[in-house]
Amino acid sequence: MPRPRSATTHQKILDATRDLLTERPYSDLRVEHIAARAGVGKAAIYRRWATKEALCDELLAELARPHLAIGDTGNTREEMLAAVRNPMRAITDTPFGDVITSLLSQIASNPLLGDPFRATVVQARREETAAVIRRGIARGDLRADADKGLATELLVGPVYFRLLFGGELDEAFATSVVDAVLGGYAAHPGAAAERAR
Repeated sequence: MPRPRSATTHQKILDATRDLLTERPYSDLRVEHIAARAGVGKAAIYRRWATKEALCDELLAELARPHLAIGDTGNTREEMLAAVRNPMRAITDTPFGDVITSLLSQIASNPLLGDPFRATVVQARREETAAVIRRGIARGDLRADADKGLATELLVGPVYFRLLFGGELDEAFATSVVDAVLGGYAAHPGAAAERAR
């Protein structure tokens, strides 16, 4: 069954924005370019998003959404690995990588982009990782005083550091990050890592 016309148009605009951001920097992105690529009028865009930033924020959230959840596997080390692998795979294996690369400087400097991104994608990632740390504490794998906020930064931060400054984003990297964090947070150093092997 075909999607409703309005939903189809909505997705065409998001797809056009995604494609254009992989081809040019955000500073060169214009609503008229998006409209032409999507095959719609500019009014169709402005009916849905008041600004170009709002459109890009929704696009980022849509692209990130499939890579945010971290399921309860019963294995703290595996869940921590998922906290690193999820953003890593989003960057290396999906259009999210090209789009976030195009928008990173704007996210840092433009509150119309940065604030909603932090309130949605970053906050969702923090909550998922905090849940991993809570479960690890409950299982006795992690110290009771493990800082959930800092743990998120220690697990996810290196992924974005390498995105910005270069370096491999591969399984060996994910493993080394998790082992380093476990080294500081494990209730009994080496126990959680050994239990997972």
